Amino acid sequence: MQVTRRQFCKVCGAGLSGSSIALRGVSPTSALAEVRSYKLAHATETRNMCPYCSVSGGVLIYTTGDKSKNSKADIIHIEGDPDNPVNRGTLCPKGAGLLDMVKSPNRLKFPEVREPGSNEWKRISWDDALTRIAKHMKADRDANFIEKNKDDVTVNRWNTFGFLASSAANNETGYITHKVLRSLGAVAFDTQARI
Repeated sequence: MQVTRRQFCKVCGAGLSGSSIALRGVSPTSALAEVRSYKLAHATETRNMCPYCSVSGGVLIYTTGDKSKNSKADIIHIEGDPDNPVNRGTLCPKGAGLLDMVKSPNRLKFPEVREPGSNEWKRISWDDALTRIAKHMKADRDANFIEKNKDDVTVNRWNTFGFLASSAANNETGYITHKVLRSLGAVAFDTQARI
């Protein structure tokens, strides 16, 4: 039998690696017989929507935690929702990176404000943030509201304020948002979809 140098090296290498694995107590049959548990087996599945654009791709978010009072849920996996009629389980590159966005240490989780003349941001509570927004809106509306135009026709316009709404919201949310803003006199109203 003729054995080439290459064949000799292959046989010796396979024998050496097999014997060193066997010396460590690892048997291929026991290693292959091990059954790993599926990582999503005990996770809670939640349907949601991708927040990036107006396509509104459906996503499935998997979290751990038993929903008890003191346990904190942790997102472990995000994938496209195959039952969603918009994306049918597919996600664009931004949607596929949702888990990285959620777990990012740079993600802003609390409202912050930079006071006039300051160069630093400070954290404020949600109540303070909403109160500040409401005060600024009221002050701007009181200063710039146009009740009648030059021809003395009632127009009730607030031209110095604009609102960018989510195009991923459902019809009821969009309807209520539109009615509230129009009742305030807001003229500049848009969504991500640019409709």
